[in-house]
Amino acid sequence: MNLAELGEENVRKSGEYVSLVFEGKEYTNLGNQRIAHRLANALRRLGVAPRDRVVVMLANCPEVLQSYAAVLKLGAVIVPVIFLLGPEEVRLILADSEAKVVITSADMLWKLEPLIGTLPSLKHVILVDGGGEGKMLSFGDLIEREADHFATVPRADQDLAVILYTAGTTGRPKGVALSHGNLIANARAAVSLYELSREDWGLGALPLSHSYGVLLMNAGNILGTRSVLLRWFNPEEVLRTIHTYRVRSMSCVPTMFVYLLNYPEAERYDTSSMVYWGSGAAPLPLEVVEPFEKKFGGRILEGYGLTEAGPLVSAHRLSMERRLGSVGKPVPNVQVRIVDDAGRELPVGDTGEICVRSPGVMLGYYRRPEETAKTSRNGWLYTGDMGRLDAAGYLYIAERKKDLIIRGGFNIYPREVDEVLYAHPKVAEAAVVGMPDPLMGEEVLAFVVLKPDQEATADELMAFCQTKLAKFKCPKQVRFVDALPKSPVGKILRKELRKQLSKSEK
Repeated sequence: MNLAELGEENVRKSGEYVSLVFEGKEYTNLGNQRIAHRLANALRRLGVAPRDRVVVMLANCPEVLQSYAAVLKLGAVIVPVIFLLGPEEVRLILADSEAKVVITSADMLWKLEPLIGTLPSLKHVILVDGGGEGKMLSFGDLIEREADHFATVPRADQDLAVILYTAGTTGRPKGVALSHGNLIANARAAVSLYELSREDWGLGALPLSHSYGVLLMNAGNILGTRSVLLRWFNPEEVLRTIHTYRVRSMSCVPTMFVYLLNYPEAERYDTSSMVYWGSGAAPLPLEVVEPFEKKFGGRILEGYGLTEAGPLVSAHRLSMERRLGSVGKPVPNVQVRIVDDAGRELPVGDTGEICVRSPGVMLGYYRRPEETAKTSRNGWLYTGDMGRLDAAGYLYIAERKKDLIIRGGFNIYPREVDEVLYAHPKVAEAAVVGMPDPLMGEEVLAFVVLKPDQEATADELMAFCQTKLAKFKCPKQVRFVDALPKSPVGKILRKELRKQLSKSEK
């Protein structure tokens, strides 16, 4: 089944209704389908064929969902790219995916202009807010002259639908390949948890360029729900939207809760309509829960997922007991087990690596069979996350991946930042770790050894990183040291740096 058929079924089942509001403008489900049909026709005319890759790099807007639907209708493959990434990261993703078309906006064009003509696969750039000559095309002009109907290209469950890029252990982006079957199975699992009315408004502020966005589109089509979409998270806009539309639900990362809790004008808005706030992507500080719920109403329900699992693994639902500190129970058709270093299943209550088996688990890492083999073994996805199950089946996350830094819900792999620091002419050695931060969850802390007779300031190195990396990945602090701790074979020991950090904070 092609995922695009979910949107078509939504129209047949529910008729036309306002399914989306963005910046005060209403969009119906049928209207969005018509735009997707027109865009699919335009992309076909530009030479996009089944299995071709199309990058969608936009801040939240209706064109994201319209583009996703159009690409799927063609039988092509969506490559969502978060707009916060820097030009080098964008280049690596475009080269690896061999994307034929990029759909983006004028404010991101500077990341793409140097690549036009240098990447043989890249044929066209489509701008949702303008256009130009040659390979620069206007989204509006393209769809204006196309037909409202497009016959969706059939796809099998195992056919590739989406490639979501995430940083690898080397820091280079690697694509998580998800099939139509993976994403449909995960969407149906999410739908089974939904206990509100389809008439209730939900609020979307997380990036649609994450696996969250694809899940939101698919589950929303199945349920026939309504959403108010924000371009990005802004505390006042969130509260104003809840107040205006009597919003009942919203998905967040923990940093958002902190921002909202500390927003000085919060009392101006009525949030009593809220029933639940979903929390994921990073551990939720328990001390936030009680004051947040007291101030804004509703319940915070924590869940767990990862892109490789499609993404949803476990969650709380409204009608079940909430166990604070846990991420709920595995969702339908998802199995979770906890194993030791040898892959042996551990008893209830013991902490080990979380392994997942479900129809939502990825096909593998795109064109990386060796990486896939390390992660997917004997039908199980080895997540690299540590956790435990209790006797009632609730899952608890003990710690995150060994070296992963999670800042405001975004994953940062230390090796990627290390390599940028090593590129500075004054740096001899460098290693970054996560340091606790009350607002963002974690920030990046860099330990740096300078070359002999060299001098540098922390501001100098942080500014250098900002020319090479997305801002959220750059160090917030730099500490200069004489040497980095190493193993007998010369491997830098991040765990020892974390210990040093813990001691210095006492």
